[in-house]
Amino acid sequence: MEYKDYYKILGVARDASQDEIKKAYRKLARKYHPDVSKEADAEDKFKEVGEAYEVLRDAQKRAQYDQFGSNYRHGQSFNPPPGWDESMGGFGGGNFSSFFENLFGGMGGMGGAAGGGMGDNFFAKGEDVNAKITISLEDAYHGATKAIRRPAGASQGGTINVKVPAGISSGKKIRLGGQGKAGAGGKSGDLFIEVNIAPHKLYRLDDKDIYLDLPIAPWEAALGAKVTVPTLAGKISLTIPAGARSGQKMRLKGRGLPGKEPGDEFVVLQIMTPAADSDKAKQLYQQMAEEMPFNPREALEKV
Repeated sequence: MEYKDYYKILGVARDASQDEIKKAYRKLARKYHPDVSKEADAEDKFKEVGEAYEVLRDAQKRAQYDQFGSNYRHGQSFNPPPGWDESMGGFGGGNFSSFFENLFGGMGGMGGAAGGGMGDNFFAKGEDVNAKITISLEDAYHGATKAIRRPAGASQGGTINVKVPAGISSGKKIRLGGQGKAGAGGKSGDLFIEVNIAPHKLYRLDDKDIYLDLPIAPWEAALGAKVTVPTLAGKISLTIPAGARSGQKMRLKGRGLPGKEPGDEFVVLQIMTPAADSDKAKQLYQQMAEEMPFNPREALEKV
């Protein structure tokens, strides 16, 4: 049976402290993690590093390994003493080499008596990482791909492309599996990106509904008119009914953010009064006052 020099595998001295062993393991685990490393034999090295750490992190296993491996300098072949595996009990975990199983069968393997918690667990999953991204309302409507810098704590640095689905609303999160913090032997955590939609110069957003203030002239409100209205899908023609009021809402069904149940666009009419900034304009206003018996405060005067 081939002897495994766990100290050499981790690159530490035989009298290394537990902190030194842990630091060396974490460095090598990140280097050879299958989700990160591009080396052809990364998975084998990753398991080998994990096996070495499983022994050297445990005071009892380390002492027994040091005792029965003290003659390792005489050759690469190692034979445990008679009855060693029987005295230690069966293992059969299948996650370690035959060398490990012959020495430590029944010692518990991952997370055993000296496991020290999930932070030291060979197969501990990495932590999830959270980040935020701000997009335009147009991006939320049409969908987009955004390049963002990976947040601190993610398994890799640099940038990552985030696919923003069409119809996403503010506060929703996009999950990128395996892009979080690298695990201590297990899978990397996930990266969750919270989406924020920036304020728009024309529209107001309420969940999936969109609101647009539409200025109209007094005669358009009084007589009715056809006007051009912008939407996120393009401009459309809208009929203003005769006698329209300021603040009146006109619903454009399905013109909000898309989705299984798409939102609507609400056009809020705003009657704008022309300025009396010329003699002719003043004359027209005077004529209206004389010829149109209109009292906007009539209801208040009856109270």
